[in-house]
Amino acid sequence: MGDHPKNSRKMWRKPKRPLNYDLLNEELYVLGTYGLKNKRELWKAHTELSRIRNQARSLLALTQDVRNKKEPTLMKSLTRIGLVKDNSTLDDVLNLKVTDLLARRLQTVIQKKANIKSPYLARQAVVHGHVMIGERIVNIPSYTVTVEEEGQVSLSPDVELGKTKQQPVVEEVKPEQPAE
Repeated sequence: MGDHPKNSRKMWRKPKRPLNYDLLNEELYVLGTYGLKNKRELWKAHTELSRIRNQARSLLALTQDVRNKKEPTLMKSLTRIGLVKDNSTLDDVLNLKVTDLLARRLQTVIQKKANIKSPYLARQAVVHGHVMIGERIVNIPSYTVTVEEEGQVSLSPDVELGKTKQQPVVEEVKPEQPAE
């Protein structure tokens, strides 16, 4: 980890108090609800939300004319991924929760759209390449689905989740016994 382009930076921060009982229970509930693999995925979402909220706070501190130039850029990007509506304000950005961000993941979108029973089964479908956005197979569960792509998300046509496959019936051919 470092500043060299080959060495990527850490995309998440641990909580300040990792042994806080209430925080542990809340994290565990969110992990189960959204089918996250580990807490690092949750911490990545927290860090991304922190970055977005920090941008909104810095925009609020600017003068009105500078703010009017820079605010539409942030709002357009958040509207594109479906975190806020078209006519939202920076206060709406500051009120975002981590669950809003997790609800835009491909894993969660396909679970709701294809009526898959559990988030873990939805994650498995994504990882195994059974989910398509348009004509493109996407196998990354943390992929953030934009508003335009949401209508194109579907299961591959050859996949039938939760249905048993019909096996062809093979009849055994008994050899005829020779007549004596």
